[in-house]
Amino acid sequence: MIAEIKKKAYARAGLIGNPSDGYNGKTIALSVKNFSTEVVMRQSEDIQFVATAMDESRYESIQALHRDISMHGYYGGIRLVKGAVKVFVDYCLRTGKSLRDDNFTISYSSDIPQQVGMAGSSAIIVATLRALMEFYAVDIEKQLQPSLVLSVEQDELGIGGGLQDRVIQVYEGVVAMDFSKTSMIDIDGYQAGLYTQLDPSLLPPLYLAYRPASSEPTEVFHNNLRERYDAGDSVVIDSMNEFALLTDRALEALHSRDSQALASLLNRNFDVRNAMCELNSLHTEMVTVARSVGVSAKYAGSGGAIIGSYNDQAQYEDLVVAMQGIGCEVIQPVL
Repeated sequence: MIAEIKKKAYARAGLIGNPSDGYNGKTIALSVKNFSTEVVMRQSEDIQFVATAMDESRYESIQALHRDISMHGYYGGIRLVKGAVKVFVDYCLRTGKSLRDDNFTISYSSDIPQQVGMAGSSAIIVATLRALMEFYAVDIEKQLQPSLVLSVEQDELGIGGGLQDRVIQVYEGVVAMDFSKTSMIDIDGYQAGLYTQLDPSLLPPLYLAYRPASSEPTEVFHNNLRERYDAGDSVVIDSMNEFALLTDRALEALHSRDSQALASLLNRNFDVRNAMCELNSLHTEMVTVARSVGVSAKYAGSGGAIIGSYNDQAQYEDLVVAMQGIGCEVIQPVL
């Protein structure tokens, strides 16, 4: 009998370069261990998926149903777990990795704020993949794992996005990612980029702020962007190229410990994004309010959360007061 397996995956924040990860760009991201998803797997007679509050199908009122769908979508998290199992089995069959006949019961829990750009969905998949690998004693190359996770979302479930979230959740810490065409390689039929682990001590003091009331699914942003990019929209293409350049310059600023240069680059990342497309006014207000106290600010993901650098504790405390005034939570990310 296999002992109970518990695997975690953490929230993440895009430091710079996003959203170019889905467009042959470059990014730097960090894991945020303040929030996590945990998957629990144990051997059982048959395959069973245990639903959580995210998978609720019974409601006390029509208002409760509306709130749940607005927050979690129509399908909750079980679809993510099932999709992860499906892609895992597909990969094992295609690469000749044998799976023994043991069945399992699997459940998940998460305290990652939903739909504010902290990658709560991909965290469920990453944690599930880790549990499956241990349960069936299957080793999958680390560089390949993010690509499998993205395949679950894009190919199985039709969720838009790029590799960045999945890379940082697999690697953890702080990672520089290069998705340029010359850096992409094929691993077992999946595309993977070049991923470089960075020393977290290079980072200046960072904050992460999020606004639960402004949550929206990531595909609200990504779907329109993909259409414009595929249509050859010069604004989108030029912006993606600049995001990659900003990432290169951010790496230089980090290694030289030039926090002021990095702050300017973070601000520029948001300004380019804001000029590229129409953004949710509740999200842009977060950036405006944060910058009003002198800190840098940009989106941490697709919207609903922002990240930036600050100079000292006094400035951080000013930021907390200002952001709480518009209904935002502020944390110092734990790496």
